[in-house]
Amino acid sequence: MPRKVTYGVDFDDEYDIYDDYNEDNYDYNYGNGTDDHNTAWDSVEVKHEIKQEVARQNVWRCPICTFDNEEYLSSCDICGVLRNPLVRSNNNGQSSTVAPNLNKPSTSTAPSNKTTNNANTSTSAIPSATSAPSNSKVKSDYVENSHASKVEAHTSNKTTNNLSSELNSMTVTGKSGNSKIDNKEKIPSRVEYKPEKWMLVDQTNDRLTQLNLAIVGHVDSGKSTLSGRLLHLLGQISQKQMHKYEKEAKLQGKGSFAYAWALDESAEERERGITMTVAVAYFNSNKYHVVILDSPGHKDFVPNMISGATQADAAILVIDASLGAFEAGIASAGGQTREHAQLIRSFGVDQIIVSVNKMDAVQYSKDRFDTIKLQLGTFLRSCNFRDSNVSWVPLSAMENQNLVGPASDARFSWYKGPSLLEAIDALQPPAREYSKPLLMPICDVIKLPSQGQVSACGKLEAGALRNGSKVLVLPSGDVGTVRSLERDSLPCSVARAGDNVAVSLQGIDASSVMSGGVLCHPDFPVAVSDRLELKILVLDVQTPILIGSQLEFHIHHAKEVAKVAKIVSLLDPKTGKVTKKSPRCLLAKQSAIVEVVLHGEVCVDEFSSSRALGRVFLRSSGTTVAVGVVTRVITAERN
Repeated sequence: MPRKVTYGVDFDDEYDIYDDYNEDNYDYNYGNGTDDHNTAWDSVEVKHEIKQEVARQNVWRCPICTFDNEEYLSSCDICGVLRNPLVRSNNNGQSSTVAPNLNKPSTSTAPSNKTTNNANTSTSAIPSATSAPSNSKVKSDYVENSHASKVEAHTSNKTTNNLSSELNSMTVTGKSGNSKIDNKEKIPSRVEYKPEKWMLVDQTNDRLTQLNLAIVGHVDSGKSTLSGRLLHLLGQISQKQMHKYEKEAKLQGKGSFAYAWALDESAEERERGITMTVAVAYFNSNKYHVVILDSPGHKDFVPNMISGATQADAAILVIDASLGAFEAGIASAGGQTREHAQLIRSFGVDQIIVSVNKMDAVQYSKDRFDTIKLQLGTFLRSCNFRDSNVSWVPLSAMENQNLVGPASDARFSWYKGPSLLEAIDALQPPAREYSKPLLMPICDVIKLPSQGQVSACGKLEAGALRNGSKVLVLPSGDVGTVRSLERDSLPCSVARAGDNVAVSLQGIDASSVMSGGVLCHPDFPVAVSDRLELKILVLDVQTPILIGSQLEFHIHHAKEVAKVAKIVSLLDPKTGKVTKKSPRCLLAKQSAIVEVVLHGEVCVDEFSSSRALGRVFLRSSGTTVAVGVVTRVITAERN
């Protein structure tokens, strides 16, 4: 009955994408207006050869290796040198500078008037003499698409700025055959979006409000056992099925894992006795239709926890009350209770239920509960959880104490608060963005090659869907049609913001739909970028973050290799004002503005526009080193 969801793509830890770059030839002063050293690019001979570049139809010659490249290439196919703007003749005989297209020949090209000076003076193609050679895979659309109209002829000591201005005139287009967006001005503002009547919630509908509830906590704290026992008590797991789990667990000598096996269904999970991927299950309370997201607690599977629990509206933080177990989870080195609490708050979850499990192991001691509440409460306040939004529920999942009703054990008589189920009903309903354009990050993809079908699974963050709706799939840029919808594994005709759905698509290639992508409204696409500006908070790290540091970049269900390209400034954690510009490194507890370059493109949006696509997490060496939000998308948008 529960279904397992696998997220993300595993990367080879031994491969470093940045090993392909030659550090000796890299100009670290690029774009700073300074030039501390001269290279072979500054020689008079090279400058003369560059100026002698011959413009031929459908071919351009590399000024370094003299290889004849195809017209659509933006850099040399042999040595990787960026192509300089070519001088072409217009129909009237006048020359103009045209930025090269980044893709293969398509129906649209960059208009020549984008590089015309504001004073109506003609611009000349002056190639830079200081640009270092780059790998042919480096994308020239890393440069922000702005202020392209200020390109002028400068002397050789300012040619670095010339190249930056010339590259800014480039436009980003989609794949050949798809519709393209040349600049942001052509994308309608989301404020202009007007939802149709069927997209809004019918107030007369008596359907329960959906609540996505993440179950998080330190490894072996009893998260899966708690979830399985709760599902069994609420009738979601039959007695026959439960008897089967108990029999199988006893045969392997793990009788106490019977309830956990209701969610840990894979053979590897049962053999190792830990949760490895996020399990999804459902039950109804008096107030909510609850979607349980049972997350792994082992530190090796935190990326899976991030991908799954990012859908959460609220969370249950499970604590092991056993002596030594709580202390291990809250420890600064390797404690998953601490890391999970920080991540959950970074997801935007502000309501949390702290379930102090295994109280039977400490004889239902009130003193032990108060000690845990005091220590953990102080830490949760440091994570910006408000005391009014934190509920404390002592319980025992194995002994069925205080789960769906009051505790029956006499030793538990000191507790007069709500049970776990009552605490869930006491949570405030989440706000939904029904009136905004469609937005659904893809967490999983189901492909049926024999039937030619592909389904995208995820949580609708905004808007609504119904059969026959047109959707834009990013980052591929293909448009498909909704063939059918499933909500909570049951067919439905309409799905709205907050629903967990499986969207079956037709009229689209299955390879275009991938985990980490996004389904959005065709007229309101989100950005696809590989260079971002972030506002981050550095967590408890031992190693400082430096320029050039390589990190794991997580955003919604996408994971990419990232490199810190620039540390812009340090911020005051309280006021957010700039305290220092261009610091050399970032230490623990510091807040800063940084720029990162990603190995591959991700679907992203500024946090002010979309919270679901604007939260990021940076990890290194198996630990989360920083959390933050996207403040600026540097690369131009495209669909």
